[in-house]
Amino acid sequence: MVAPPRLDLLSVAEAADRYLASVRKDAVRGALSPTTARSYVRDVTELASLLGHDRILDDVTGDDVDDALVRYQASPDGRFSDPGRKRGPGRSTATVNRFRQSATRFFAHAARECWVQADPMLWAAPPARVRGGLRVARTALSAAAAQALLSTTAAPSAGPAPEPARRDQDLAVRDRLVVALLLVLGPRVSELSGADVDDFAREPDQTRWRIVGKGGTTRTVALSPPLAALLEEYLTGLRRRLSALRPDDDDARGALLLTWRGRRVDPQAIRALLARAVARMPDAYRRPATPHALRHTTATLLVAQGWDVKVVAELLGHASIATTGVYLDRIEGELAAAIRAHPLTAALDASRGGAGGERGLA
Repeated sequence: MVAPPRLDLLSVAEAADRYLASVRKDAVRGALSPTTARSYVRDVTELASLLGHDRILDDVTGDDVDDALVRYQASPDGRFSDPGRKRGPGRSTATVNRFRQSATRFFAHAARECWVQADPMLWAAPPARVRGGLRVARTALSAAAAQALLSTTAAPSAGPAPEPARRDQDLAVRDRLVVALLLVLGPRVSELSGADVDDFAREPDQTRWRIVGKGGTTRTVALSPPLAALLEEYLTGLRRRLSALRPDDDDARGALLLTWRGRRVDPQAIRALLARAVARMPDAYRRPATPHALRHTTATLLVAQGWDVKVVAELLGHASIATTGVYLDRIEGELAAAIRAHPLTAALDASRGGAGGERGLA
């Protein structure tokens, strides 16, 4: 009979430090994205404070976890300095559930390392369901709205374009490329901001992008000829001028997207340029949209055109088609078209016509 593994009694603080050290190692070797690693560090550090640094980790119970989650939810959300940006005090249910996921990973690691006899998350209350209104800014655009957005970044010859305040800040070619890549290929904003020129294999008959995704996973997608031509226009023109501004910056020298100062574009800058493009959309189609909404748009439009969900999942870098299914938003008009095509619609219309169209439905 094999003896059970010996329990390593650690304080909450010691266990958190060891776990976060492994998180940082995973981030360095590419198994975790830097954004995910920062999230784990922030959440587990706060969890340790809520549970008590000097407490023995194996003494933590499911009730203790529930108490920590309640206190976490009731505390102010430090991400929002403007109270008007949130509907109420404390943290949202979605934020608490994200914090809970970090705690779940922490205790699962603790169980594997024999820091606890049993995972207390097994006895914690189930996560609350996220409720609330439709998050319009994160939902897919219709095909017409997507075309309208793309047209806002069209070349000057195809329509009027606003003049930049300064000539050295004229980044229209770069912005066209960013919006086109987001709409056509649906990369994550971190994947786009982190892209390097060397990630693109540019050949006369085909251009391929090797995308480095979550956890260091990679996928290769081919660019359509118009998209490849737009990339080539940017690389051979504007980017050469921008890269010359900081010749000693190793990161900028390899980066695909550069600011007007010659630095690598960060995710926030991509969100800002998208917001400027949205502001130029016709009133009929304009609504808030994030890079994530354009990722939803890519998935939804491709599936609506008949592409297999497995192909779309591969394009987006999803390990499971179940994840892709979450990205498939209903396009406005599709439900109405389905109702118009209902087999009883024609019979209903005929019955109304027979009565001269004067009778209404009871």
